[in-house]
Amino acid sequence: MAENLPMTHRSTFLLPPTVTDTTTYALIILNQRLPRFSPLIWDHAKVRVCADGGANRLFDDMPEMCCCGEDVSSVRERYKPDVIKGDMDSIRPDVLNFYRNLGTKIIDNSDDQDTTDLHKCIAYILDTVSDDKKSNLCILVAGALGGRFDHEMGNVNTLCHFSTTRIVLLSDDCLIQLLPSNRHHEISIMSSVEGPHCGLIPIGTPCGSSTTTGLQWNLDNTEMRFGGLVSTSNIAKGETVTVRSDSDLLWTISLKKNTHEGEEGKLHDSQHV
Repeated sequence: MAENLPMTHRSTFLLPPTVTDTTTYALIILNQRLPRFSPLIWDHAKVRVCADGGANRLFDDMPEMCCCGEDVSSVRERYKPDVIKGDMDSIRPDVLNFYRNLGTKIIDNSDDQDTTDLHKCIAYILDTVSDDKKSNLCILVAGALGGRFDHEMGNVNTLCHFSTTRIVLLSDDCLIQLLPSNRHHEISIMSSVEGPHCGLIPIGTPCGSSTTTGLQWNLDNTEMRFGGLVSTSNIAKGETVTVRSDSDLLWTISLKKNTHEGEEGKLHDSQHV
């Protein structure tokens, strides 16, 4: 297999922000129940966009996650999205008016029925972020999993469309991201908040050869395809997992639930599940 440039992956967005993290995070909120760590990833993000009905989730769910003694109205005013973008067929009128009055930019794309709201929001972020920050850009998508299966598959398809952009789909249970075949991937396992259960899934085309290190059941020039072998229910054994493949793969890893949640739902120390 030809030598490809390395691409590193770290779920530092699941830990409190630090000055040493040079990643530029953007957050997209979709119309599913928000993950319990949403206040934390909100703090990491420099740009925050709600996809249509995702604004309802922000309005309804965020006050329940904040245990800092603020009243509901104050929490909602503090967690104000920069932009609400999409078809505008799911957002409630009271929510739309609330955020509009706070100064949130509203972009109605109801004339475009060929792309999903997630696609529209990613395209907006890529147009907004300056070129010098795009190499370190990571787009976090909250509420991307759960609900209707066709919506989930649409979100996975969007990963493939924007394959050169680092995008992470998030739920309470796991994360999913695309590992493009033109890179050699080094995944740092943040064991306090994620793992050990993980998987590698071929997407788009069958995989003729994949090789990994750091897993309980490593792949060694292994073929994977639907109807054949797919690496599910694997275990991350060390601090780093490496992946090389001749086709694009989805990487997924479980997120730990028995974490100690501090102020505003921030994840701190945890134990293994």
